[in-house]
Amino acid sequence: MVKSWKPFFVTILIVLVLFPFIYLLLLSMSSGWAFPQIIPSNFGFDNWKAITQSEVGLFTALMNSILIALTVASIATFGGFILSRIVAYHKQKNSLILISYFPYILSPVVFGACLSFFFMKVNLFGNMGGVIIAQLIISLPYALIFFGSFWNEKNRNIENLVATLGGNKIVSFVKVLLPLAKGLLLVCFFQTFLISWFEYGLTAIIGLGKVQTLTIKVFLYIKEANFFYGALSSCLLIMPPVILLYLNKRFVFNRMS
Repeated sequence: MVKSWKPFFVTILIVLVLFPFIYLLLLSMSSGWAFPQIIPSNFGFDNWKAITQSEVGLFTALMNSILIALTVASIATFGGFILSRIVAYHKQKNSLILISYFPYILSPVVFGACLSFFFMKVNLFGNMGGVIIAQLIISLPYALIFFGSFWNEKNRNIENLVATLGGNKIVSFVKVLLPLAKGLLLVCFFQTFLISWFEYGLTAIIGLGKVQTLTIKVFLYIKEANFFYGALSSCLLIMPPVILLYLNKRFVFNRMS
């Protein structure tokens, strides 16, 4: 009987995937781990208690990240959905879609440096409002491109049918189009949330270091060689995406399949 190696390789793959997350969690609970010690001298939840300490600023960074990501995701999702309809029915559709790719030509750091002059002129430099607007410049075109395939001939015919039956544009949008696009709206919200959540370049340049987010904290602790707080910040950074991925699979893809 031929022995199957599939379970072995699957186990190895699972271990390789989970190892970085487990290691980060263990590192976030450690302190005083110096060479040549095999295990850390202190192990517990002391580092995690630092979340509530104002001088560390992790709780503030966490709240800032959540607020910015939720705001950007909400505006980008619904704004992109509306704009994508306008673009889809526009005579210069292809040209407008091509323009929407422009923010992705440059890296976020270079793009942020280009925007910094204009943001400084309108007093959006070094505050949360400026960071949100800067991230929307990246997220909104993504949402517009994402919803481009939704406005096909089938959905256009449904809109025309609603108009024929006496429904106005508001009824068509609220009662017909939004329910049809519910799954896509959720997916786009999750995607734009993650784009904002992990954004570093624009946040660092436009925020001028005054708007502290978890990504800023992770890089700050790594530069300071504070690996324990860096691991703690990384654990906080990956928790919401893991939850969103679970919700995405549970409530979106399972219903669509």
